[in-house]
Amino acid sequence: MKKPHIPHPVESLVLSKIPAAVKERASLIELVIFDVDGVLTDGGLYYTANGESQKRFHALDGHGLKMLKQSGIEVALMTGRQSEITTRRSAELGITHLLQNVRNKADALVELSKTLAIELERVAFIGDDVIDLPAMRRVGLALSVPNAPVYVQQAADWVSQLAGGHGAAREHCDMILASQGLLGPLLSHEQPMIGEVIQ
Repeated sequence: MKKPHIPHPVESLVLSKIPAAVKERASLIELVIFDVDGVLTDGGLYYTANGESQKRFHALDGHGLKMLKQSGIEVALMTGRQSEITTRRSAELGITHLLQNVRNKADALVELSKTLAIELERVAFIGDDVIDLPAMRRVGLALSVPNAPVYVQQAADWVSQLAGGHGAAREHCDMILASQGLLGPLLSHEQPMIGEVIQ
């Protein structure tokens, strides 16, 4: 007989303000798709005097994506832009599902879910702008960030407290992992630690 899961204290803390319906949906997630600009970054586009663009990522977010992967949850990045910086960041984190220059994110996520044989109700999408709305409406768990326009936030099942590029993605990762009872084992001394990761 399977023992009932006893939440780790950290899981209880993470989930303390999460609505029951969101926890239920998050417990089913097998694939998390992140928009990049405004979700994994602060949305700013920085240019040097030579015209080279730069993006700012957050180390905590990177570790969160690594924890999802280590726990067996698929991770994908999907962006409407094409950027070598995003390609490099994806490679650093070991993310193989990188979709750039995507104009129709709903169609792209459906194709990715078919490729991975994951039902749409088991997919989460984190977006922050109009281009993300069709994708957010197709998945089992739609997530957003407080720096998104209010009508995008209203389309989400849950909005992080932290802003994009400032730990929002980590907040979403922790919430999904805690909802599945997977965050505690990552913090337990009885389990292998994450080890050397590029955050």
